[in-house]
Order: sequence, then structure tokens, then C-alpha cells
Amino acid sequence: MAKPAGQPPAPAPLAVPVPDGPPLALRMAKAIVPLPIESEVPRPVFLSAQRISGLVGREVLAEDDGELRKAGTLLTADRLTYWPIDDEVEAIGNVRLQQGDDLLLGTRGRLKLEDQVGFFDQASYFMKRQSSAAARAQAGELSDPSWAAAQPDAETSTGFAAPRVLAIKPGQTKLKSSDKAVGEVTEARGEAERIDLEGENQVRMTAATYTTCKPGNDDWYLSASDLKLDYDNDVGTGKETTVRFLGVPILYSPWMSFALNDERRSGFLMPTYGSSNNSGFMISVPYYWNIAPNMDATFTPRLLTKRGLQMGGEVRYLNAAFGGFYNSSATVEYLPNDREAGIDRWGVALSHIQTTANGFSGSINYSRVSDNDYYTDLSSQITSTAKTQLLQQGVLSYGGAGWWTATANVQSFQTLQPDPQNLIAQPYRLLPQITVNARQPDLFFTDSAFFGQYTNFVSAGATKVAGQVIIPSKLEGQRTVLQPEISLPYVTPGWYVTPRLGVNLTHYALSYPTSGDVRPDSISRTLPIFSVDSGMTFERSSNWFGRDYTQTLEPRLFYLNIPYKNQNDIPIFDTALADFNFAQIFADNQFSGWDRINNANQLTAAVGSRLIDPSSGAEIMRAVFGQRLYFSDDKVTLPGTTNRKWDKSDFLAGFSGQVWPSVYADAALQYDPGDQQFERYSLGARYLPAPGKVVNATYSYNTDAAIPIKQVDVSGQWPLSGRWQAVGRYNYSFLQNQPIEIIGGLEYNAGCWALRTVAHRVQTTEADSTTQFFVQLQLNGLASVGSNPLSLLQRRIPGYAVGPAMMDQGLAEW
Repeated sequence: MAKPAGQPPAPAPLAVPVPDGPPLALRMAKAIVPLPIESEVPRPVFLSAQRISGLVGREVLAEDDGELRKAGTLLTADRLTYWPIDDEVEAIGNVRLQQGDDLLLGTRGRLKLEDQVGFFDQASYFMKRQSSAAARAQAGELSDPSWAAAQPDAETSTGFAAPRVLAIKPGQTKLKSSDKAVGEVTEARGEAERIDLEGENQVRMTAATYTTCKPGNDDWYLSASDLKLDYDNDVGTGKETTVRFLGVPILYSPWMSFALNDERRSGFLMPTYGSSNNSGFMISVPYYWNIAPNMDATFTPRLLTKRGLQMGGEVRYLNAAFGGFYNSSATVEYLPNDREAGIDRWGVALSHIQTTANGFSGSINYSRVSDNDYYTDLSSQITSTAKTQLLQQGVLSYGGAGWWTATANVQSFQTLQPDPQNLIAQPYRLLPQITVNARQPDLFFTDSAFFGQYTNFVSAGATKVAGQVIIPSKLEGQRTVLQPEISLPYVTPGWYVTPRLGVNLTHYALSYPTSGDVRPDSISRTLPIFSVDSGMTFERSSNWFGRDYTQTLEPRLFYLNIPYKNQNDIPIFDTALADFNFAQIFADNQFSGWDRINNANQLTAAVGSRLIDPSSGAEIMRAVFGQRLYFSDDKVTLPGTTNRKWDKSDFLAGFSGQVWPSVYADAALQYDPGDQQFERYSLGARYLPAPGKVVNATYSYNTDAAIPIKQVDVSGQWPLSGRWQAVGRYNYSFLQNQPIEIIGGLEYNAGCWALRTVAHRVQTTEADSTTQFFVQLQLNGLASVGSNPLSLLQRRIPGYAVGPAMMDQGLAEW
């Protein structure tokens, strides 16, 4: 057909390429992908009911089984009225609001959907939330929830990088990254006359109750006239609050702040109670101050009915600087005019540890108490140091070179004498001690090493024992030790031989307490040291109890030669006879310290065997046997000791491992073949079928006159029936004919609360003992009332386990 004149030509059809192969098709998604939290796109609202009416775009009325849905929100009621312009809904009759795992029930409610602002009358609620830090970590905002990066200050001109602030929990004393915290949730429920939603994660209630117990279980709950739950900061606050346990009010406060998700906040902590035969009934009311994310303080007044009011405080700090970490703590306790002792009692403990990126590190540890009986009388928890030697030390180290390190140490002790019948020796002060270690493991095909140390020994200060001041009169001096050595290791997959040659050079500059002493004031000692260490490893497949294992046989020979040199003129500063064990049997020197170096022409022979699971590489059990053969007499001794009698050392044997399903055994013995008697041995067994079920039994025997031991030790944790379980320990000395330590207690775990009662008796001196009682009620998700025995049970009962419902996550580890 001809085109009309002047008309433009028709456009050519659009060519759409058709791909080869089968036609395109929609693909089913494996899961519903939620909409992003922050979105510019308005979210649709879906309404359904038996009857719907209203004005389009202005008001919608849904009656009879009304249901409203909007991304993340489900609201049902007998009657719903929705205003699209305001994005607001009103619900009347059998109101039910579900948002994620949160659930609200009420008779009437009104809610702005997008703003999460509204109210519900005569309501009950159920909340299931993660901590805010864990939620951010899961969302990817924090790569590690333990860290929060501080924003750099544009005005900073110090040259240092902005510090990283550690998001530690109150009470935390060790930085510990854990995936568990990210997934932890807390469930809470209750009722209220009115619930006001004040934005996302902000809930306020009037005449409300709060509990973490499961529905139908109201063993404990908190009631308040006004209750605010702030899930952004994981804290709850209440006015006119009362805590009820089994229907009985146990605590009232006009204002209370508590942590959601078991995280501590500033405020008064639950009181702790206890009793001791030395101090009477004890009660403390701690106040916790969350100064900053990386700093906190706890102030603890403690009333002891027999002694008076003791004030205590602790400050902790944890942070990063100079490319490294540092943490500090300071604890002070003060008891004015102790009514039992008639004196002021006090104790201090300071600790600081720091590392830097350039290889430097340092630490300060200082502890001191007012008198010898401070620990035994007050049962203080001021520090973890020993109760008779309180460390006072400063250390500075450098290890940035990689192959050598240097350490400067200043050290002293406060020596306590709680038992005048068994005095404790006062160690020398080190003012200072400087140590250098160096090693090149591949220097011209050799393994070369160097040890150097300078120590200035200063006599300890005066001490008071039984009211008398004792001033020690000891010689003082400086000791310099240099020991270079060179090894030529030859190692193959199945065996090795390592010859080693070294020399020990020691010099003393001495000063005596009295003038005119005829002993030398300068002493030098030079001793060459030669050794050859060799060993082999054999493996074979074996079958034990119907299972396949890999069994090893590992013999080892160690030859040592050191010539004799008379060392009787050298004083004893820090040297003693080392413990004879499998580590020492392959050592050069039988003495600890450098004031004595034994002569040696001896061979140590040992053989070990291990049973290994070939699928996992786990070691199932091991056994080892060893003995030292002497080819010359022992001529170097300590003052007051005698030479050995035989040409063979005591025989050592040890065993450790799993001998049956859930049964583990440990055994160690030292046998004197010359006198044909056991010098010491220890036999132990553990039955651990499951966490929370453990029984331990150990028998220890030692004939050493310095520390004679003949004891039996039995401990365990075991369920009795239902939610009850028993814990206990009994350590009895057959030499003293009395128990050394007794622990007995019961635990009841109800899921949302736990009750622990524990009695602890310990022999503090040969004639004195102290007894403590712990009673703790733990309300999970709220607080703990009473004195906490968990640290005692975990330290003194091997294998003791705390169930998840009993754990207080707010108290982390140091």
C-alpha cells in the first residue's frame, strides 16, 4: 500500500535479543529476606478482619478478628482503627502485639507504627533481648564486642594515637573475646496497669512487675510503681521497688537501678552476708561506680559485729596505649580500732601491668597489711598473693630485639608471722636484679645462648613477732653471673642428639654485718658445663578396649659433666635444694639459684609412652619412668645437709590420663631403691561423667622433714534429686590428726534463681582455724543477695561446674 505524501516513515520495530537455551523462569527463594531496618521506602500495611469499613486513605476500621501486619509487627484485636496519614492504629479488646520475640497483651492500646510510640492498658509483656553490644556486634558494627574505638580528637597534638576504649563490663578484670556473649539473650516478663512505648527499645510501665522466671512461675519478681526498661543501654530503673521471693518481700528501695542482660551499672549492689568465728556476723553493702567504659570503682563498707566497721575500696583501669595494653587495680581496706585486736587494721594492694608495641613491658605489684594476723583474723580478699609473703615488686623488661631480652627487677617482701611457733624466714631484697637472656638458634649451624644476671642482695628490714621487734643481722652482697653456651643439635624425624658446652662465671662482692670478719669479701667461681642430650620416638598402632590408638615409646638419655669446686665460702642468698621431679632430673643443677652449682658425672635415663587418638591427635594417657645414675660422689652441699648415700638417684614414675570412660587417674611416686622405701607419692582419681557431676579423691605422702605430708583429700559435686546438688571437700592430715580444710554445701537451681549455702573451715595455723558461712540467693537477670561462694568452690573443688542458670555474666574474669 502506498504511503501518503509528506508522512514520515514508520519506525522500525525494536529488536530484542533472545538468549539461546531454555526460557527464563522465576526461582524460589530459600528464605524470606527481611527489609533493611533503615529504608526510605514506606512499608506497606496489611489489614484483615471479618468486617472492614472506612474512608480510603483516611481511616480504616477492622472489626471482628482484626489483624494488622507491617514489617516486623503483628497486631491483633477485636477492633482495629488505622489512620494511614499518621501511620497510627488503635486496638480495643483482646489486644496482642508481637514484634520479633517481644509480646504485649492488653485490653486497649494505641501505637504509632513507624515511631514505636504508644501505650497499652491492663497489659502483660514478654521481652527477649540481646545486650546492645552483642546486637551491634552481630550487625557488624563492632568486629569484636570487647572493643570500641575512641574517636580521634582533631585538636590532639601530643603525637600519640587516639586510644582504643575497651568496652569492659563492670566487674571485669580480664579482656576476653568470646563468641558466647554475642548470642546471649535475656528473657523477662511481667504485668502492668499501663505500658508506654517511648520509641524503639524504650519501655515505661506503671504499677508493674518484672521477673525472668518462665510463665507460670512467680518464685521471684520485682514490683515498682514506675518501671523503665532501656534496652539501648541495657539498664532498668524503678521507683518504689520491692523484690519478693516466694511471696515474701526481701528488699525495698525507693529507687533502684539494675542491669538488663546481666551487665552492671552504677549504683548500690546487693548486700552480701557471711559469718566467721573470728569476726562474727558480717554484712557489706557495696556501691559500684561505672566511671567509664574502661574504668570502674567499688566502695565496700563491711560491718563485722565483733570488730567494727571496715571500709574498703577498689579501682580498676584497662586500656590500650603506645601500641600495647595496660591494666591497673588498687585496693584499700581500713578497720579503725579493731575491738578484738585493739589496733587499727589496714591493707593495700596495687597492681599495674603494661606492654608497648616497641617491645617494652613492665609491672608493679605491691601488697602490705598492718599486722601478722590480718588475713587470719579478717579473711580478707584483698589480693591473691600468699598469706605469709606479700610481694612488693617492680619489673621493667625489653624484648623487642627478638633474639635477646633484658629485665630489671626490684623486689621485696613483707613477711607475715601468724604462728610464732613456726617462724618463716625473711628472703633478701633484690635492689636491683638485672637479667639478660640471648639466643641464636641457627648461628653457624649451632644453637648459641647467653645468660647474664647482676643481683644486689639487701637484708630484709625489721619484723615484729609476738610483740617483739626482730632486726635480722645478715651479710649483704652483689652477685654477677655469666653463662655462655653453645649446642650442636642433630635432629631427625625419629631421633636427636644434642651435645652442649658452656661455662659458668660467678663473682661475689660481699659486706658483713660486723667489722673485722675474716671471711673473704670477694669470691669468684668458674665452672665448665658439658652435656649430651639424646632421645628417640617409636610409634605403633594398637587397640585398647576395642578402639584404635597410636602408641609411642620415647626413651631419653641425658649425660652431664661438671667438675667439682669447693664453694663453702660462698654465702646462701636465694639458693635451696630444688624439688626432685621430671623437670629437674634433666637439669644441670640440683640447686635453685646460683649460690651452689653441683659437681656432676652422671647419666639420666628415662622412658615415656603415650596413647594418642589417631583421628584427633588427642593424648589419652601417658606414663613416664626415670632415674639418674651417678659416676662420682656428690661433694657440693648446702649448710646443714649431708651428701647422698647411693650411686643411683631415687626412682621417679608418673601416670596421667583417662583409664575408663569418664574416669581419669593421676599418679606420681618417688622411690628410694637404696633404703627400699617410698620418699613420696600421690595417687588421685576423678570421675567426671558430665558437667556438674564430679568426684575427686587423692592420697598424698611425703617423708621430707621440711614439709611432711600424709593427707587424704576427697571433693566433689553431685546432683541429689531434682534441682538439688551437693558440694564438698574434706582434706585430712594424718600427721596433725585433724582436718586441714572442710567444705560442705547445698545448691538449689530453679532456673530463674539459685540458692547456695556453703560452710568453709580452714586450718590457718597449727593451733588456729577459721570458719566461714556463705548464703547466696541469685535472682537471674536482677542481682545476687548474700555472700558469693562460687570463687571458693571453683578454686577448691577440681572440676566444679556452674550451670548456665547460675552464672552471673556481670562478673567477668581478671
